[in-house]
Amino acid sequence: MSDTAERVPLACPACSPDLETVHEVLKPGGQATVRCTECGHVHKEELPEEQTVETDVVVSQDGESFPASVDVPADETLATGEEFLLETEEAIMTVRITSLEVGEGRQDEAVGEDVDTIWTRAVGNVSVNVTAHPKGGRHDETRSYDLQVPGDYEFVVGETDELSNEEFTVEGILVRDDAVGYDFEKLDHDGDSVVAKDIKRLYVRDESTTAWSAW
Repeated sequence: MSDTAERVPLACPACSPDLETVHEVLKPGGQATVRCTECGHVHKEELPEEQTVETDVVVSQDGESFPASVDVPADETLATGEEFLLETEEAIMTVRITSLEVGEGRQDEAVGEDVDTIWTRAVGNVSVNVTAHPKGGRHDETRSYDLQVPGDYEFVVGETDELSNEEFTVEGILVRDDAVGYDFEKLDHDGDSVVAKDIKRLYVRDESTTAWSAW
């Protein structure tokens, strides 16, 4: 049996009729087929239903916010930085938890049944803020624009990209506060990479051949 099989606590009629032991779920369903990990006895049991609570969700996307709701396992711990699929009237989207509203305050981690509102940011498709300076020009002669890209699109310091009629070389990446797995807030060494959904701002050198003005 795979180590990834679902495991549930149940009484075993063969070796432990009065106390629960760990069972592997061999075949889920109304009457699930389970196997006791203590003695190997296989039997059918009705599994307890997972308790869920309907929780308010606020989604931030492209500078705007809108409400939604999601069913959350009552005893599951939620934490900032975690992502989940959210079904709304308009679409199914991937969102990342940015904070959890519990009572009168905000927390980074809480049990599902204690959470009043889950504050999130859409990360399936994102807008990346870019600061560009001209090729061979001064760094104070800059312009800013936004790039619309998939959240998992990877930008690499030192590499040249061409997106939305913009050609540029990445020189530095400012990482978002809710991103996890990065050692520094700003990455500027060749080979450093960050996916779009984790980027607060992208610093680039413009590689276009046409002249342009900061104005």
